[in-house]
Amino acid sequence: MTMPKQPSKKPAPKPRPALAHQVRIIGGDWKRTPLPVVESAGLRPTPDRVRETVFNWITHLIDGHWSGITCLDLFAGTGALGLEAASRGAARVTLVEESPAVVRQLEATRDKLNASQVSIVRGDARAVVQGLQRRLTGPADRYNLIFLDPPFHADWLPAMLPLCAALLDERGFIYIESEKSIDGAALPEWLQGWEVVRADQAGMVFFHLLQRQNSHAIDA
Repeated sequence: MTMPKQPSKKPAPKPRPALAHQVRIIGGDWKRTPLPVVESAGLRPTPDRVRETVFNWITHLIDGHWSGITCLDLFAGTGALGLEAASRGAARVTLVEESPAVVRQLEATRDKLNASQVSIVRGDARAVVQGLQRRLTGPADRYNLIFLDPPFHADWLPAMLPLCAALLDERGFIYIESEKSIDGAALPEWLQGWEVVRADQAGMVFFHLLQRQNSHAIDA
């Protein structure tokens, strides 16, 4: 008599890794360096292709003079935007992130790269920007480039752009990602006084580079 086969035991599922995937630095000294993406609510890394386009825009507008540029990367996440700027030679980069786990990963990446020009601030972006405003003593404290890439569908942009304006050099740029286009003839009220100097779309993500109206490219 043939005995029935016992059902084979399926291996226990492996625990889900904390690092789901990676993005990479596109250019500069740390080109091709992978940046781990920590699983965190609202974390949405800017894709490599989008960053390549954006940094081509900026490099052209500043005539490649990254060494005179200071950057503030709010809602830093992987740090892909701020670290990309540092890789290309930005003089000073400040990464702001609220999640403790994401901050730890940013610190590990900074230490691995020996990126002494990069500082990391843990905190709510709005509170950090307000604190930086209070400490302003002159033009040297302002940034030439601010990355503003908040979680979508939370109305961060109308609240944050006016706050960021006080921290931006008068000829500086603000990079914005959003779930809808803000480029066109009829700009929303919170964009009054700003000019969209570059804009594009990748899938469902719209990205824009802003400058104050009647401004000129940074004389870095």
